[in-house]
Amino acid sequence: MHPGARLCAMAVAAMTAVALALGAGPAQANSAPDTVAPLPADFLWGVASSGFQTEGHAPDSNWTRYIARSGYEPYRDSVDFYDRYAEDIELAHRLGVKVYRISIEWARLQPAPDRWDEDAFRFYDRVIDEIVGKGMRPMLTLDHWVYPGWALDAGGWRNPGMVDSWLANMRRVVDRYADRNPLWVTINEPVAYAVHELTEAHVAGGDFDAGFNEIVDRFVQAHRSSYDYIRQRQPDALVTSNIGYISGDTTGINDRIIDRIADKVSFVGVDYYFDATTDAPRPVARSAAGTDIAQLWELPLAAEGVYYALRHYAQRFPTLPLFVVENGLSTDNGFGRPDGYDRADYLRDTAYWLQRARMDGYNVIGYNYWSLTDNYEWGSYTPRFGLYTVFVDVDPFLIRFPTPAADAYRAVTATGGVPPGYLPTRRPAPCSRIDPPSSCSDPVVLPDRAGNP
Repeated sequence: MHPGARLCAMAVAAMTAVALALGAGPAQANSAPDTVAPLPADFLWGVASSGFQTEGHAPDSNWTRYIARSGYEPYRDSVDFYDRYAEDIELAHRLGVKVYRISIEWARLQPAPDRWDEDAFRFYDRVIDEIVGKGMRPMLTLDHWVYPGWALDAGGWRNPGMVDSWLANMRRVVDRYADRNPLWVTINEPVAYAVHELTEAHVAGGDFDAGFNEIVDRFVQAHRSSYDYIRQRQPDALVTSNIGYISGDTTGINDRIIDRIADKVSFVGVDYYFDATTDAPRPVARSAAGTDIAQLWELPLAAEGVYYALRHYAQRFPTLPLFVVENGLSTDNGFGRPDGYDRADYLRDTAYWLQRARMDGYNVIGYNYWSLTDNYEWGSYTPRFGLYTVFVDVDPFLIRFPTPAADAYRAVTATGGVPPGYLPTRRPAPCSRIDPPSSCSDPVVLPDRAGNP
């Protein structure tokens, strides 16, 4: 889903140095428009999800193995999207969104090296037909951190043969669904994925660095080959590998891959969640594998960060459109956050900054909220991001309960953003560490008028 706590901790030292470097304070603040214009009618509002995190009825995979050997919370059947996909797609339709992001689970499609499951393909046929039938466009992720158990037995992404196996699945998926005009995400947040792959395998020290470079090399190969194949089958396809934006040091962390695929993406997919922090989040639990399940609701938020993330990549890749593939707010089991930020307010504030980015000339074409429903957040159901709450622990019926943010998002999609005159509920920091040094030397500001928060 998002850049996890492991990757946040990985950036702590770099961000601390950034904080010291920014101590001189901001430059002259920019002016701000007195009001914001709505986003255009063709803007792609959407919702995001992943297969393993929502589907339930999980086949053997790397992640079912991780859960079985660790102290992670039991998976159960997650929120059972497998049986309730029509209900969830209808909920998304009622929100007025135009894009529904899912992942096509390789572990479900190919349960053994020599066997493909046609029933699994038919399941995704039905899901995609339902999305299209409701007037939405599917965004299909080929790899959202999950692969078959037999591939893990062979070494996962540390195995040089993984790329060929992965590409065989990619070709089958693309051949089947290219005519449905989806948007494509090849590999979800590849840097965080590589870090997690090695952490679960207990790889450390110099071996970690070598293993990381090998995995990234394989991701680059897989992505580049996928891009070429998708564009052969769907010539005008929009294809990306979404980047988990790391506030404070996204360049140092993500450039090791984005520079190597920039000529093979048709839009820049950005996931933005958290403000810069110099503190690693406290864990909910430590698994037997030695990894932490983070208290994501304690990480600081800054809605204006989505503007900085978009500006960062617009300036680096001025010819490419931008799409916020994931963004959302986490709570602790649905309770209020320690910082008091409300999901509905955060969503409206984020829409404001999307509108500001577009007004400033950054070609942002879409936005997905993560996620439509609560789901399995890579080891725990405690972090909740959903527009609709699902009480997996106590509700055998898995009823979807709307949060106030559902109505807030419905209003945003209906009007192309927040109305004229809206101001975010929180003023942006005058010297932000989100994208140093520019977020301090060239900060975004709100119009100076009475009642400005």
